[in-house]
Amino acid sequence: MMSLRQASLEKSAAREFLGKSAAIQMQVITDPNLTKPKVFGSTLAPASFSFLATALTIGAEDPQFHLRVPVRVIAQDPSVASLLPGQIFTAVGSVRLSKEARVAALFIVRGNIAGVTPASRWSRSLGSIRTHLRVLSHKVDGGDGGALIPGMVLGDTALQDQEFRDAMRRSGLTHLTAVSGANFAIISLFVLWCMQWFVRSIRIRLILTTIALMGFIALVRPSPSVLRAAAMASVVIFARGIGKRSDSLPALGFAIAAVVVGDPWQARDPGFALSVLATAGLLLLAPRIARWLSRYVHEKVAGALSPPIAAVVMCAPILVALSGYIGPMTVIANLLAAPMVAPITVLGFIAALTSPFAPGLSTFFIILIRFPADWIASVAHWSAKFPVVQFTTGLVGFSIALAIMIATLAVLLFFRTRIRYIIAAALVCALVFSWMTRWPAGDWEIANCDVGQGDSLVINLGNHRGIVIDTGPDAGLEDKCLSSLGIKEVPLLVLSHFHADHVEGVAGVINHRTVGQVWVSNNREPLFESDRVRQWLPHVSQVSVVAGSSVVIASERGPISLKVLWPDDAVHSYALMPGDGSAINNSSIALLISAADFTLFTAGDLEPPVQAQLVDSLMRVDIYKVSHHGSLYQDPALMSRLSPTLALISVGTANSYGHPAPQTLAVLDRLRSRVYRTDKSGAIAITARAHRFRVRTSGAGAWWQKVRLG
Repeated sequence: MMSLRQASLEKSAAREFLGKSAAIQMQVITDPNLTKPKVFGSTLAPASFSFLATALTIGAEDPQFHLRVPVRVIAQDPSVASLLPGQIFTAVGSVRLSKEARVAALFIVRGNIAGVTPASRWSRSLGSIRTHLRVLSHKVDGGDGGALIPGMVLGDTALQDQEFRDAMRRSGLTHLTAVSGANFAIISLFVLWCMQWFVRSIRIRLILTTIALMGFIALVRPSPSVLRAAAMASVVIFARGIGKRSDSLPALGFAIAAVVVGDPWQARDPGFALSVLATAGLLLLAPRIARWLSRYVHEKVAGALSPPIAAVVMCAPILVALSGYIGPMTVIANLLAAPMVAPITVLGFIAALTSPFAPGLSTFFIILIRFPADWIASVAHWSAKFPVVQFTTGLVGFSIALAIMIATLAVLLFFRTRIRYIIAAALVCALVFSWMTRWPAGDWEIANCDVGQGDSLVINLGNHRGIVIDTGPDAGLEDKCLSSLGIKEVPLLVLSHFHADHVEGVAGVINHRTVGQVWVSNNREPLFESDRVRQWLPHVSQVSVVAGSSVVIASERGPISLKVLWPDDAVHSYALMPGDGSAINNSSIALLISAADFTLFTAGDLEPPVQAQLVDSLMRVDIYKVSHHGSLYQDPALMSRLSPTLALISVGTANSYGHPAPQTLAVLDRLRSRVYRTDKSGAIAITARAHRFRVRTSGAGAWWQKVRLG
């Protein structure tokens, strides 16, 4: 079925307009969600709205084809936020090929949209409930607790900022903001409890509960977990209605089949997989874990501990494949948050229903649940500060976690004797393996973070202090890298130049860390990124450095000298030079860093015109952070003069720029430099001793590959 649907999308008339401008009439499928600004190359794309729609007509100007295929829509027009599911509108924009398998194309809107039909009364009513709950929650509590309430009740995460989302994910509490089976169970029990005061027949109660749940589905929007939970709940309710004994495990099987048949792409959706595995864990493992734990702790404590343990064990392979780590505090965080879920769900649901016509009553209920919501937010931030067990992402990490999960299941389900010794042995093996696969694996001097298509280099000063050179395009990736390195203080932050792929991660550096001083380029062009950095660092000294500036910083292994070789004080014109933003690239700070154990040269995105001017002022170095992500624009004479033992290339996987260029790699190969690329090796940690080096990477298979050079 998926093949048939995929073939129909590929043969759609929308594909005839790929790379062209088109006018499309569309019907909204999902609520427009405001996305955070994204970095594309060296620039920061503005925030935009993203949603799914059904393309009804398409043409160059007038409708040429009538069709009915799903498309992904990206628009910057603020009026898009008011669109509701079912509403029809027209827009003009460009059609591009989408990486999303379930849609025929990606449609990027240019200019404003034009509404064709208003939203239905039903859609407006549901939208009003969601909007009013969001507004009242923010009014009552403008912090993370207020942002959490719409997410836990209706799955609406619009109020949550990126830092809070990262904390929820790191602590293993993200599932609370994805409406799932737990929400359905709570709402079902609440509705059934209410019905007993008015209706005596169990079948009529079940019918009314089913109707209420159908309305709940429409209100929270049919996400993968909602569809799975709805299918499972319908089977259980039907079985109860006809007097048959309901069995939740066959219901889960039916739910999986029904959802996949209705939407085959759910079979490839990680969220759907996590939802199914978590439910299976609650059905299969939780009762056994509870019975075993009840031998050693109180029965209620065992009952509270068993669900999060079961869910974590079952979901571990998918979580590791996606994020590369597991938070040991996940079980404790879920245990602390669990008692607050039911009150927030029930009272929040009542608050949502009454918000359009009785805002005062709704506000009263929100005031009651703001304290439990604040508690969960505090637990998320607290547990997110703890270190995580680091694995590799992708297939290798999935395989490792799957093996651990199978071993755990075997112990829990089949072995009856000496279970305590078996579990203890398994935990010891898991801890030993986690220690073997850790990154950066103890002592290190230089680390190149894996921040995608961007740059971020760290020099270890000891005692949890480090010099950071550029911060990459993503604050979350930067924070994750610095946390793995144990960096808590940054005496010097160097921003080589104000391009988004080098400075947008500044927010990740200042997250729970102190910054002493910031070095910036003397570029004279007014840039959007420079204004953002100054807003992030209002109380930190910012120094515009030029050639000749230098500093010596003490470290545990001796002094480290930083000498600025570029930019100079002169005014240069690079308007006619090749490359991306040459004038800004060629204002990059070039640093020659010397220590007792290594020499390092890093120069941001400098291109050949400036590289050629620096050749005479350079010498051979141990490590070269290759300029501009290893692009084609390199001066061979500079690389020959440097002749580095190690060449580091910070570059994004499958980037659209062709970085690193084969010609650049060929020059480094002729120089017999050992090249490490973050797109192939992941994050890179270098241990230096008297100009001899050991390299450790975080990529797949890195835990058994230790490279020694020199």
